[in-house]
Amino acid sequence: MTGLIGVAVLAVAALAASVLSGVMARRIVTPSTKRADDVRVESVDIAAGTITLQPTPDSVLQGDYSFWFSGDRGHAHLGEVLRSTPDAVTRRILRVDYGDLAAARRGRLGGYSFLGPWDLAVDYEDLLVPTRGGDAPAWLIPAAMPGGRWVIQVHGRGVRRQETLRAVPVFRDAGFTSLLISYRNDGEAPESADGRYGLGDTEWQDAEAAMAFAASRGATEIVLMGWSMGGAIVLQAATRSRLRELVVGIVLDSPVIDWADVVAYQGESLGLPGMVSSGAMQVLGRRWGGRITGQGAPIDFGRLDFVSRAGELDLPVLLMHSDDDGYVPATGSRALAVRRPDIVTFLPFTVARHTKLWNYDRESWNQAITNWLAALPAR
Repeated sequence: MTGLIGVAVLAVAALAASVLSGVMARRIVTPSTKRADDVRVESVDIAAGTITLQPTPDSVLQGDYSFWFSGDRGHAHLGEVLRSTPDAVTRRILRVDYGDLAAARRGRLGGYSFLGPWDLAVDYEDLLVPTRGGDAPAWLIPAAMPGGRWVIQVHGRGVRRQETLRAVPVFRDAGFTSLLISYRNDGEAPESADGRYGLGDTEWQDAEAAMAFAASRGATEIVLMGWSMGGAIVLQAATRSRLRELVVGIVLDSPVIDWADVVAYQGESLGLPGMVSSGAMQVLGRRWGGRITGQGAPIDFGRLDFVSRAGELDLPVLLMHSDDDGYVPATGSRALAVRRPDIVTFLPFTVARHTKLWNYDRESWNQAITNWLAALPAR
């Protein structure tokens, strides 16, 4: 009888793990429609130009950040930390773009810093990039002296192209025209037929479309820059695109180098057993998994693993990642840097969180890109 009970318990546990794997897999590839306000506002002093927030890993970071509040009905820019205790952190208010900050009770911090090219006080063009799924909105920001050198900026999962605006000034100073793109299922570009993320395995085709557009407008040398999942996208574009000979280098900020690391980390953060995370990978990578996740095709995780595929890279890479990322672990980035020191320039951070490296240490981040661009071999 005891043996039968044990078998039953194991069967129930296996069933529960299978169900959780399916739920996790579907969550990974389903675009989110809204982000939660995850930090409490303790007080706002408009006259003094300060705001006091609940301490969180993001709210205690030095630097300049976006602050959405009241369910995205308001947006402000917050600056340096003025005071910090275990119970509260007070920051400087740099400006309020819209909304009633004094009435805010909750909000969320982000690294955007700029809401559009207009915040940079530069000329820009709103345009549409033709892709297989339809026209995808993009911003084109020409260099002060436009030429054939372009950078294509690819944002991460669950955010939009505003994320990449932080890189425009440093590339523009180096003589690069910037193309900031949207891609399938990001809330701006047309949806794919299945409405699901491909984690880079499909979105790279939209980056390739942007490369073709850039070439049609005179680009002769292209740097691809990817943020978070955008890193996975540009690595695919750089190795799979028919236009890859135009690419002269890759810049990666907090990138996904190997999805197995990311899924395992996220599962652990949620307190899930390892078998749930590995099971989610199985669901996403098998054709039958589409019945659970809604995917039109399975994801080839081997093709997305650039730790294993490190030997296939043949372009200069600037790689920047923080050990306290909180979303995408830096293990894949560190492993790639170790495997390919001949082409990878690695700038590690210890305290900067996910895709907030520029916000935390703008000078080091900009200087790293400036130096790396200056060292690119002449075409």
